[in-house]
Amino acid sequence: MRIGELAKRAGTTTRALRFYESQGLLTAPRAANGYREYGEEEYRLVTEILSLQAAGLSLDDTRPFVECLRAGHPAGDSCADSIEVYQRKLDEVNACIERLTAVRAELLDKLARALPRQAGPCTVPDDPEES
Repeated sequence: MRIGELAKRAGTTTRALRFYESQGLLTAPRAANGYREYGEEEYRLVTEILSLQAAGLSLDDTRPFVECLRAGHPAGDSCADSIEVYQRKLDEVNACIERLTAVRAELLDKLARALPRQAGPCTVPDDPEES
């Protein structure tokens, strides 16, 4: 299939596919007329990349999954390097959750201390020089 058909089937753009190719994640043999010819294997790689990116992985993070599929494994996360990416990404997410939880606790504390002092809307006193 040509690049436009692959893009349509996978739900992406031809520009994205060309970028994946420039990054070494996707390859396609060229037909005699110079057009890229993609098969089901490339479709599988593209859908894996898109799925992983939708889960929050960077394009570079998808490399071990693509390599795992290219090596003939039934799933991109069948290899140790892919599992390592999952673990690293989960560590990053957990650290972010911890930071956000601490920020939330601090904001809740500040709000709890501020509410009793709330006297109403703030007003700016008239400038005595303008009177």
